[in-house]
Amino acid sequence: MGFRCGIVGLPNVGKSTLFNALTETQAAQAANYPFCTIEPNVGQVSVPDERLDKLAAIAGSAKIIPTQLAFVDIAGLVKGASKGEGLGNQFLGNIREVDAIVHVLRCFEDDDIQHVANKVDPIADAEVVETELMLSDLESLEKRVPAAQKKATTGDKEAKAMASVLGQALDLLREGKPARLTEPKDIEEERIFRQAQLITAKPVLYVCNVAEDDAAEGNALSAQVFEMAKAEGAQAVVVSAAIEAELVQMPEADRGEYLEALGLTESGLARVVRAGYQLLDLQTFFTVGPKEARAWTFHRGATAPQAAGEIHTDFERGFIKAETIAYDDYIACNGETGAKEAGKLRQEGKEYLVKDGDVLHFKFNV
Repeated sequence: MGFRCGIVGLPNVGKSTLFNALTETQAAQAANYPFCTIEPNVGQVSVPDERLDKLAAIAGSAKIIPTQLAFVDIAGLVKGASKGEGLGNQFLGNIREVDAIVHVLRCFEDDDIQHVANKVDPIADAEVVETELMLSDLESLEKRVPAAQKKATTGDKEAKAMASVLGQALDLLREGKPARLTEPKDIEEERIFRQAQLITAKPVLYVCNVAEDDAAEGNALSAQVFEMAKAEGAQAVVVSAAIEAELVQMPEADRGEYLEALGLTESGLARVVRAGYQLLDLQTFFTVGPKEARAWTFHRGATAPQAAGEIHTDFERGFIKAETIAYDDYIACNGETGAKEAGKLRQEGKEYLVKDGDVLHFKFNV
């Protein structure tokens, strides 16, 4: 499992340029006019993790398989999208299918690139998009909540839970607040809330697209975005789409030197991935052997059988135990044999909560 992020934003903020750079493709047509991206483009990206290379080197793995992350480049949204303006209906339909929203905000000045509002104001841009998403959710709930409230009067338990949790979300939206601030009371309400697929319930990562000179420290505009993200409980990162576009054109061996010259220690992709993982509470475990070293993504708090299910449903269904070595122990002991001799290989059962970096070998029977 990776995660699926929808890249959104107003037209001409650098969404498609960023998508092309992140996925190292030219699948999205980057052009200086609105709506150049008509259909959502999906790109699979390998998640960078230096731990995987180190594990593979020790095990002599023939193949290295990183976990995958999907970026979906969604057509630009404009004011009135919730009423079908621009490509509004298509935009809103596509965005419901993603796990998180990567909201690209223009934080650079460039007279050669037109802005739909004729001014660079990332906070105002964010509000335009968020307002349209809230209006869409509001319209949806204003139809569903009254029906649930009416059914709840008959004593229907699910309808009561639905009226409670979606009613709370509706109140928030009427106050101009996103549905992600809703607090379900129990597991049932949490399930109903998740199934409602409200757009503003999705976690948000703001990507401040800055000029090359601001890539290391950001600028006054990106600082405003970071303040907004902090107030909302969202994440924010600074990226220069122009630098990312240049990076993918050069040999991988030269990229580190190029980044260092710009005062950067890592690519924008690495920053976006790390922030996205934190946003969705994701972690990584590894399977390592002579044939392959592979990274797998799981949600923090997953049990050993649930983690096994990321590999195959049979692994979860027939789970017996997980042979477990912590990443640091695997490295320090120079592999599985050394870890076993040092007493660092553990047998964990169904209740074990998998830790980030665990090297796992599952025993199962179906």
